[in-house]
Amino acid sequence: MPSPFPGMDPYLEGDLWSTVHGQLSAEIARQLTPQLRPRYLALMETRYVMETPEEVAIAEIIPDVGTAKTGTKGERGSVATISAPLELATVMPVKIPQHRIEIRDVKKRRLVTIIEVLSPSNKSGEERKAYLRKRRRILLSSAHLMEIDLLRQGKRVPMRKALPVAPYFVFLSRVEKRPVTEIWPIEWDEPLPKVPIPLRRPDPDVTLDLQLVFTNVYDSCGFEMAVDYAQPSDVPLPENVTDWTRERLRSQGQRS
Repeated sequence: MPSPFPGMDPYLEGDLWSTVHGQLSAEIARQLTPQLRPRYLALMETRYVMETPEEVAIAEIIPDVGTAKTGTKGERGSVATISAPLELATVMPVKIPQHRIEIRDVKKRRLVTIIEVLSPSNKSGEERKAYLRKRRRILLSSAHLMEIDLLRQGKRVPMRKALPVAPYFVFLSRVEKRPVTEIWPIEWDEPLPKVPIPLRRPDPDVTLDLQLVFTNVYDSCGFEMAVDYAQPSDVPLPENVTDWTRERLRSQGQRS
């Protein structure tokens, strides 16, 4: 069953994103491989970062008893055991996988193109700083860089001029055109675009059909069973699209 939305599904930007991110990356590699043979490989690389939630909801809890003391008799008298008045779980770092696709030539395994499906850690906090440092190294290298940003929260990749207002973007930095970047703004009501993936000259670009990638992932993973479209999305929708979203879900049979 396909997503009720024509392009990116905003209901997948929240708690499900880690799974969506990994599946999109794997599907991109699968789609590109037949077009790249026999000269290139599309390899999915995975690394892990440690994330700590920056905001924690705190509820006031009043224990029934202040401090409990218990004693046990021994040869040297009683030994007191003092219990804490309250026990709560602390915020622990979480190990989060991050994926990217590397296109390499078969003969020498030289890096040709990097495709990044951006994650929340790429767009905020200390991990954003680490990502931008890595991004600068790529932009100074001989590799092309594509960044697919299907998340509304967080900061966009840096540009010299302001980006147009749009919920989603694809950015392509070709080696021969830097610092000029090709940009695909993606609106709510349109499918994800087909985008060119550059290779080494004189080889022509191959085509990545992002909507086909997304549809295959949504169908194969059964996300229609994981999302409750009768409830608000994890990442709040802007007021100017709430009516459109409601009507879209109703027309697709997801809301009564």
